[in-house]
Amino acid sequence: MPRSPTARPKLDRFTLPNGLRVVLAPDAASPTASVWVWYRVGSKNEHPGITGASHWVEHMLFQGSPRYGKGEIDRAVVGVGGVLNAFTDTDFTAYFSTVPREHLSVPLDIESDRMTRALITDPEVARERTVIHSEREGNENWPEFRVEEELYQLAFRVHPYRWEVLGRRTDIERMSGAELRDYYHQYYGTGNAVLVVAGGFDRAATARDVRRRFSRLPKSGGDVRVSDVEPPARGERRAELSGPGTTPYVELGWRSPALRDPETPATMVLDTILGGESRLFSAGGGWGRASEHPASRLYRALVDPGLAVRAGSEWRPREYPSLFTIQAQAARGVSADRLEEAIDGVVDRICRTGPTHAELEDVRAKARRGATLAYEGASRIGFRLGYFATVADLEFEDELLAKILAVRRDDVRDRARDLFQTAARTVVHYTPTEGVPRDD
Repeated sequence: MPRSPTARPKLDRFTLPNGLRVVLAPDAASPTASVWVWYRVGSKNEHPGITGASHWVEHMLFQGSPRYGKGEIDRAVVGVGGVLNAFTDTDFTAYFSTVPREHLSVPLDIESDRMTRALITDPEVARERTVIHSEREGNENWPEFRVEEELYQLAFRVHPYRWEVLGRRTDIERMSGAELRDYYHQYYGTGNAVLVVAGGFDRAATARDVRRRFSRLPKSGGDVRVSDVEPPARGERRAELSGPGTTPYVELGWRSPALRDPETPATMVLDTILGGESRLFSAGGGWGRASEHPASRLYRALVDPGLAVRAGSEWRPREYPSLFTIQAQAARGVSADRLEEAIDGVVDRICRTGPTHAELEDVRAKARRGATLAYEGASRIGFRLGYFATVADLEFEDELLAKILAVRRDDVRDRARDLFQTAARTVVHYTPTEGVPRDD
């Protein structure tokens, strides 16, 4: 296999008869091995009444399987000096364990046991309901969470991207164990899963072990494609929220392309210029919201002159068309209207003149650096390989990087003009109840 321009390691790839796709990325020098299981199941596969089911199932896969009772998965991994976690998104759910290389068999045994045989008992569902409800309540204390949830509910009327991954409060309160088990058995399984092993291990021995453990699992996992198509937005949509907080918060959203759409490379460049980095080629290597960048256009236009305490943009890579967002928190004494006006100024300028040559060169340097840093360490490698194998294919990363590096100034300007349509945007303002800010 030719060397990847994105520093991807040499891989072994195969698919088992039951549909499980396997990616092995050995590194003889690594002291650790990281095991990832990705499912092509996320909140996009839910419907009203069971919103939040994917996130709930994520929790339940830690709560019992035939060989691992409640708490035993954590004890097994931590007991050998490892770390483990999981996360749910709109398009996927991912589980990982990173352990000293000599204990690779531990996470492999865990994943083979719970892939199709998680128990999801009613008593554990009841206990976990309290945990998830508390998680939702905790997030509701943050204006950013409330604003973004409102933004997506306004922007989408048909597509399942309209609800938050945590699910609606009413669904969390009423969803039954039987519904969660049905959801798990419908979607989770070998046909919708990717197993990635990265780090220190013997290539041939691990391939044999994977085949031995996972080939015996039954083929399972229903169709996870979404047929709902969101109609075009026809007119601006707005909402006003209020509650506890310090200063106003504003978020704007515009319909944006899906990951594999031809407009995506220029959209990612635009995101990096406005907000400072792109999620897929971030030097940070994580999956959370992008960090703030003092050199970005939004920061320089809003934070530097004292209009905002933070500001950024975000295009989230998703399987279906979603949103490009700009968000900012006002400085004291600045109203939400004034903040929105300043954001409009930034948007208008990029639409009129596009990026500078220096900005475009900076984007290219960041993309190259992010593509390199993404493959440092077993855990990062496992994440990177699993993500692209799940949402697209492994070669797509190379294609995407090449297209980003080829984006021209006019491409960004034209993309901005097409994207930032006032008549098709969604706007949410949040005003703290402690007081109404004034514009001096």
